[in-house]
Amino acid sequence: MAISKDKKREIVAKLTDAFKEASSIAFVGFSKFTVADVSKVRKELAKAGVRYFVAKKTLILRALKERGYQGEVPMLPGEIAVAWTTDDATAPARGVYDHGKKLKGILSLLGGVFEGAFMNAEQMTAIATIPPMIVLRGMFVNVINSPIQGLVIALDKIRETKASA
Repeated sequence: MAISKDKKREIVAKLTDAFKEASSIAFVGFSKFTVADVSKVRKELAKAGVRYFVAKKTLILRALKERGYQGEVPMLPGEIAVAWTTDDATAPARGVYDHGKKLKGILSLLGGVFEGAFMNAEQMTAIATIPPMIVLRGMFVNVINSPIQGLVIALDKIRETKASA
């Protein structure tokens, strides 16, 4: 079914506004996606603060062109959707990557925009494997705590040897 020019302008305007506020964008390839799977993916992405929108490839490319990102748009074969967020920059890629592992052959990460530049699928997959910020903070605290904990254990062992002697 053909889309009217007004509807196309409306979609491009919506995407352009979304891309202005987005901290990162993931390009999602999908095929044979059931309504139940789409609903589940949308709900789980929404919990992570990620928005998901399906549009014609030409309209997505037009909105991306208006934003003027650096680099070259990655190959976008087949049906395309975009996932973006304003918060955690790794969340769209991570969400799509995680769902792509569950729905093999149905959903895939094709590339995206990260820090104002286009990224291919491999680069976005690398970004997707970065843990969430709260996990990174926990890891950092553990790294800081580890030497202190080692010192406390060593001092306790010294105390035990002095007390038994």
